[in-house]
Amino acid sequence: MENLKLNIEKVSDFVSLKTIGGYSSEISRHIETLYNKTGKGNDFLGWVNLPSVITEKEIKEIEKIAKNLKSKIEYLIVIGIGGSHLGAKAVIESLSDSFSAMKKDRENPFVLFAGQNISEDYHCELLGLLKDKEYAVVVISKSGTTTEPAIAFRLFKNDIEKRWGKDGAKERIIAVTDARKGALKQLADKEGYKTFEIPDDVGGRYSVLTPVGLLPIALAGFNIRELIDGAKAMQKLTGLNSQFEENPAAVYAATRNALYKSNHKIEILVNYNPKLHYISEWWKQLYGESEGKENKGIFPAAVDFTSDLHSMGQYIQDGLRTIFETVISVKEPNHTLLIPEDKENLDKLNFLANKPLDEVNKMAELGTILAHVDGGVPNIHIEIPKLNEFYIGQLLYFFEIACGISGYLLDVNPFDQPGVEAYKNNMFALLGKPGFEEATKKIQEKFSL
Repeated sequence: MENLKLNIEKVSDFVSLKTIGGYSSEISRHIETLYNKTGKGNDFLGWVNLPSVITEKEIKEIEKIAKNLKSKIEYLIVIGIGGSHLGAKAVIESLSDSFSAMKKDRENPFVLFAGQNISEDYHCELLGLLKDKEYAVVVISKSGTTTEPAIAFRLFKNDIEKRWGKDGAKERIIAVTDARKGALKQLADKEGYKTFEIPDDVGGRYSVLTPVGLLPIALAGFNIRELIDGAKAMQKLTGLNSQFEENPAAVYAATRNALYKSNHKIEILVNYNPKLHYISEWWKQLYGESEGKENKGIFPAAVDFTSDLHSMGQYIQDGLRTIFETVISVKEPNHTLLIPEDKENLDKLNFLANKPLDEVNKMAELGTILAHVDGGVPNIHIEIPKLNEFYIGQLLYFFEIACGISGYLLDVNPFDQPGVEAYKNNMFALLGKPGFEEATKKIQEKFSL
C-alpha cells in the first residue's frame, strides 16, 4: 500500500536542501522529547501514541453505539467548538458525497454542527430544520462550561426533552467529556446519558483520534478502523526509529521552519479538491493555536483552488513575498468523468475532448505551482493516493506530529493556548458574569460604556 508523499524540490531556490537537512539532529531530539514526554506541554502528549494504543474494546464500543443509534435518526447534531468540532467535520466532509444533503435515500444520518458559533440565526434555523425530524446529539466538552457549546447544548437539550421527555433524552444524548469531573460529566451522570471519555492528556486540537472525532465519524457511516490504521502507519513512518530523510513529518517541519527564518512568515495550505476545505480549517487551528505564541509563529492561511485563483491568485502571484504554499494533492479521484466533444466547438475546448476532468485539474495544479514558484513563492507538495479513511488518517497524524516538532523548533509550548482566554474574559465582563465585576468596571471606564 502506498503512503503519503512529500516533495520539497520547489523550495530549493529559496532555502537550500543542505539548510533543511541541517535540522536533522535537532529534530531527532524533539521526536525523542515527544515520545518520552519530557518537553514543554508534556502533560498533553497522549495523542502521540494514540493510533497504536487505542484498544479493540474502545473501537467496538464506538461502533456498537453508532450502529444502534444511526438506524433510528435522520440527523446527528455534534455540539462542540475548536478541536471538538473541526476534526470530525474535516474527516466527514473529506469522505462524504458532496451532495449527500440533497439525497433522500441516505443510508446514514446527516451530520450537522452546533455550538461552534453563537449566532442566533444559525441555531434558530437549525432547530427549525429539526422540528419534525428524528435526531440525536453528541455534545463534546471536557469541562461542560465552554460558552459556545454550553449554550447550544442548553438549546438542544431543552428541545429534545420537550419532544421526547427525559427518558427519551437518555436515548438521544451522548456526552463526550472528562472521565471524572466537570459540569457535563456531572450532568451526564445525573441524567443517565451515555458517555465517552476525553483522555486527560489529549488537548482538543489533537483529539480527532479519540471519541471526540471517532464517534461522530462512525455515526456518519465511515470506517474508523481504517482511519486509525492510516494514522498508525504514519506513526510508524515518523516515529523514534525513522531516519530524517525518510520521515515526511520531520522534513516538513524542517522545511517550513527554514522558510520562516528566511522571512516567509505566512503558510498557505492549498487544495484542488473542495472536499479538503475542512481539512484546511482543522489544520489552521492546529498550527495557529500551537505555534502562535511569544510573538512567534508562521501564520496559517488556506485557499481552495482553482476557485480561489480567481480571487486570491493575483496576490499570491505578485504580492508581498512573505508567503509560501503547501499543496495537498490527491493522486486518484474516486470517480471518472470525461469531457465531451462538442460539434460546434464555440468555446474552443475540443482539444480537451475525452480527457478526464481530473487531468485538467492536475495540469492546473502543476501550472499554478510553476507560476507561483517563478513568482517567488516556495512550494511544498504533499500527495495522498486517494480520498479514503486510511489516507485521511495518515494525513491527520502527519500534520499532528509535524506540528509538535515544529512548535519545539520555535521553542514554544505547542500544546497550550493561553491567548484564547483574553476574549473570553472580556466577553464575561461585558455580559456581567458574577466574579467579573472589577473587569466590567475597567472596560466601562476604558471605553466609556
